[in-house]
Amino acid sequence: MTEKHSLKIGVMGSASGPQIEDKHSREMALELGREIGRRGHIFINGACPGLPHDALIGAKETGGFTIGISPAFSQHEHQFEYKSPHDNDMVIYTGQGFMERDIINIRSSDGVCFVSGGVGTLNELTIAYDEGRPMAILTNTGGISNSIPMIIEELCHRKIPPNMVFDDDPIKLLDKLEKAIEEFPHPIHEDGRVIDAKEPRRLG
Repeated sequence: MTEKHSLKIGVMGSASGPQIEDKHSREMALELGREIGRRGHIFINGACPGLPHDALIGAKETGGFTIGISPAFSQHEHQFEYKSPHDNDMVIYTGQGFMERDIINIRSSDGVCFVSGGVGTLNELTIAYDEGRPMAILTNTGGISNSIPMIIEELCHRKIPPNMVFDDDPIKLLDKLEKAIEEFPHPIHEDGRVIDAKEPRRLG
């Protein structure tokens, strides 16, 4: 019998730019983090400011354990060169910069939530898409949050996968994400584009 562990939920979104000035987006990120903590999940973000940090604050309010995946080599570089907060319970210093850090962030998460977002968040989304991770889009939070179906279907001529869920309510969104994590196990190859079987694999 496989031992069950706490789910690791990543939160990605705008760390800077006009999206973080939107009060609604910030409140939704905060509530998303609170709900992750309430459910006893492990919270993961990029150890960055902005909306992922708002979600971190929410997760800590409700007792969630939080992990930050930093692009920096050290705490000094993280705080003084990347000018990022240092209030996760655990920070992992990758020393790999933003792009490679994004891959570790995605691979460390059982499911990934996206709040608002710009180019950097879009990069994280495409990694999660290609790697077959369950994805949850918190809609109506600005940035790319309402444009993802258009980006995937109209611009990229791909399909919305069954493990990508959408909602503008953080509680309902996490309900959907938990179901997607259970129904669609991760690919068993490093490259998520490798298809192991035509039908989704089932655990157990």
